[in-house]
Amino acid sequence: MDFDRLREKHEDALIELMNQYGDYLLRTAILLVKDYQTGEEVVQDTFVTAFEKIDQLQDEEKLKSWLTTIAVNGCRSRMRRWSWKNIRLHFDTSMELLEADESAVDPEEALLTKTADEKLSEAIQSLDYKYREIVVLFYFNELKISDIATYTHLKENTVKTRLKRGRNMLKDIIEKGEGYDDCGEESDKSATQ
Repeated sequence: MDFDRLREKHEDALIELMNQYGDYLLRTAILLVKDYQTGEEVVQDTFVTAFEKIDQLQDEEKLKSWLTTIAVNGCRSRMRRWSWKNIRLHFDTSMELLEADESAVDPEEALLTKTADEKLSEAIQSLDYKYREIVVLFYFNELKISDIATYTHLKENTVKTRLKRGRNMLKDIIEKGEGYDDCGEESDKSATQ
């Protein structure tokens, strides 16, 4: 990508930027806000902001991290709104849109993998945002602790603590099954007692 053309505000450079980083940012946003449409809005806002303020970025090597910071801040902004705190969003359809490879050799294996992925997704979505954000950036975006600290404006030790707590919470959620049996249906524990 030609960074100079982007700084000169050429639309074709913006389109190239969107093609290069769009999927990466969309995946991050969906995992953070739990909604495909809102994730798309965050990414669109990210590109608009980046295009408008590209002069603020001095180092071309930091473009990806700068875009990630803008997107994470956009997700945080949406998560602070009342409607996000009080309305449970449906995550299932969002994750179906993110499935990268549906070509499995064994249908049974594909079903088991999909079930495990759904359970993990549900577990991640049940975390408080401050833990979910760190877990997503570390595991799904494969960022280093130092980079996460930079993007989130947190100290590295805070990131490490939240990551550890997030992992422990995920482990507890998955081990307990959150009241669901292996088929994903609510189990009737009172009938067995």
